[in-house]
Amino acid sequence: MSGALVEVADLHKRYPGAPLDAVAGVSFEVREGEIFGLLGPNGAGKTTTIGTITTRVRPTSGRVVVDGFDVLRDPVAVKRRIAVVPQRSNLDRSLTAVENLAFHAAYFGAGRRERRRRALEMLARMGLEGRANDKVDQYSGGMAQRLMIARALMHEPRLLILDEPTTGLDPQSRLFLWEAMHDLRARGVTLMLTTHDMAEADRLCDRIAIIDRGKVIALDTPRGLRRLLPAEHGVEVVVSRPEPLAVDGAEKVDGAPEDDRWHGRVYGRLAPADVADAVRAAGRELIELRRIEGSLEDVFVHLTGRELR
Repeated sequence: MSGALVEVADLHKRYPGAPLDAVAGVSFEVREGEIFGLLGPNGAGKTTTIGTITTRVRPTSGRVVVDGFDVLRDPVAVKRRIAVVPQRSNLDRSLTAVENLAFHAAYFGAGRRERRRRALEMLARMGLEGRANDKVDQYSGGMAQRLMIARALMHEPRLLILDEPTTGLDPQSRLFLWEAMHDLRARGVTLMLTTHDMAEADRLCDRIAIIDRGKVIALDTPRGLRRLLPAEHGVEVVVSRPEPLAVDGAEKVDGAPEDDRWHGRVYGRLAPADVADAVRAAGRELIELRRIEGSLEDVFVHLTGRELR
């Protein structure tokens, strides 16, 4: 990965008549060649932030730059460098698959022969080879989603933005799209992803920004975000005999007897080997030992709260 392809600096947006900013000072960079996740509860400011990057929303203040072009000063140049795959299909269902792709390429100035060549190439890459002349209304949900990605790639964008790309898809279609996204990154396309599927974000994203109430409240790798959990620094242990285990240097030890064993959690910045030493020093048998690691969903709820939005 090299430098930043997208730069968002102190972005603010307040809609007319609104008492508060929808986006209140958001700043982040999307590095060239990465898959970047933008997560947040409903109403957190994700859609507005993406809207400014795609030139649909005019910011109240702040600066957004895509591939060196300011979204306000040169929106046409920005649009040529980006593509968006929306959550809901907006394909022309009266056209065939290849016609949908060719029409998009024509909009960006590609010649007739180049349009068809590239359309067939994209269909093959998205697993739609042999379905070029089918009408879109004959496509399943997964096929339509793949066709929208193929269409988005027709003008060879540098940045591909995907909004909830696998919502409602069967497991096979979801896995295919995950593999396709990794393939696109390997080909040099930078991806931005919004999703409520925390497992999807954890699996795909190199870095993730969590936004809430118009502000970025955390930005790191999925592994780095899990370090924000209090329980991330801990060890789960099962030892012989039901009495509690004492561990020097632990911040907290919780547990309970289970038959003739004690099952507990030891919190603190101790290595598993330190806990194993404590078990041996107590003259007890170590039955199970593993590091506690919370999920990205745990991090999300920990940072944004449990209340419905």
